[in-house]
Amino acid sequence: MAIKHSPSSSKPNQATARVPLFPTATADVDDDDDVPYLGYSYHEPGALPGTLNIEDDAPPPVITLIDYSETDATRVPINEPEECAPHLDSTSVSWVDVKGLGSEDVLQRLGTVFNLHPLVLEDVVNVPQRPKVEEYDGQLLIITRMVMLKDTGRGFFTEQVSFILTKNYLLTVQEEPEYDSFGPVRERIRLSKGVIRARGADYLMYCLLDSIIDGFFPVLEAYGEDLEELESEVVTKPTQQSLEKIHSLKRDLLNLRRSIWPMRDAISVLIRDSEDLLSDEVRVYLRDCYDHAVQVLDMVETYREVASSLMDVYVSSVGNRMNEVMKLLTLISSIFIPLTFIVGVYGMNFNTEKSPYNMPELNWYLGYPLCWAVMLAVAFSIIFYFWRRGWFSNFSGIKE
Repeated sequence: MAIKHSPSSSKPNQATARVPLFPTATADVDDDDDVPYLGYSYHEPGALPGTLNIEDDAPPPVITLIDYSETDATRVPINEPEECAPHLDSTSVSWVDVKGLGSEDVLQRLGTVFNLHPLVLEDVVNVPQRPKVEEYDGQLLIITRMVMLKDTGRGFFTEQVSFILTKNYLLTVQEEPEYDSFGPVRERIRLSKGVIRARGADYLMYCLLDSIIDGFFPVLEAYGEDLEELESEVVTKPTQQSLEKIHSLKRDLLNLRRSIWPMRDAISVLIRDSEDLLSDEVRVYLRDCYDHAVQVLDMVETYREVASSLMDVYVSSVGNRMNEVMKLLTLISSIFIPLTFIVGVYGMNFNTEKSPYNMPELNWYLGYPLCWAVMLAVAFSIIFYFWRRGWFSNFSGIKE
């Protein structure tokens, strides 16, 4: 059956008309909306546990509930957090997706409805947190980092995505409402593809987590292409802009590493622990997810090594370019030094009338042409000598 949409209502048992409505995820956001993070969130010294720190520019929460079973699926936009309560104990699977962290009141009410521990709500709201897994009295908290390639193909968006898993429902909380990588999972629920509608909330959590991990691959593919272009640029024509690109690339790769490294450890914890909330079948699927995380980490480490080696290549290329310039200047100097000596000698103003030894060549009939002949002979002799030694064979580093 197709997924149906139910308008939000504070009376969940009231009959409402249902029509198909299931938007797909988009990534049409401005390039400046997100900056890769460099640190983690922390409290001021002496702050109370569970204190929520909400940024002034955080977008207001947008709540969507997707309730599905093997035979039916419904998408319900939620206006008030209390509207979620009747769905939490249903026999179907309920996925409550919260996008945006801009209202402390709404978030506190969500914590009350879902019976969240204050420390859970703190980790969810105070972003960014280090990816991790923690258990709280029948609830499993999973903190992850989602990355998505920008539309320009340069750089990436990153945001924290938090999962709160129980037996009957899954609560996800995202920083930004504009974009995510969950579109394919929503489509699988809408079209009933695969076994997702026949499985529980733990399988839904795996599907979303797997889509987050897979989202790293397009980003790394783009950075791999950038590395190839940058390597060619550094070898053939290194500039100051090349050095800036290398630094920016290394910084982005460091951010990716800080995202995927703890996520790999978190998935490992999910496979080993969390005995009550994850079925054996889901643990098997999580092994594949762990393998993907290891692949991403290997790619990130490889690209970081390549970026570091590009710095050495840049220094070598600049040094080789300088050597070529010095080589050219040496050749020019070697040719003109003897010519300068000859011109300097015959430029001295000795009076030839005072002594027959005062540069008698100045009175020769062919003195001037002979001086030119000697200078040209010396110059071409030096040029021929350097040519035979192969000094003119390669000036590729200074052609530009």
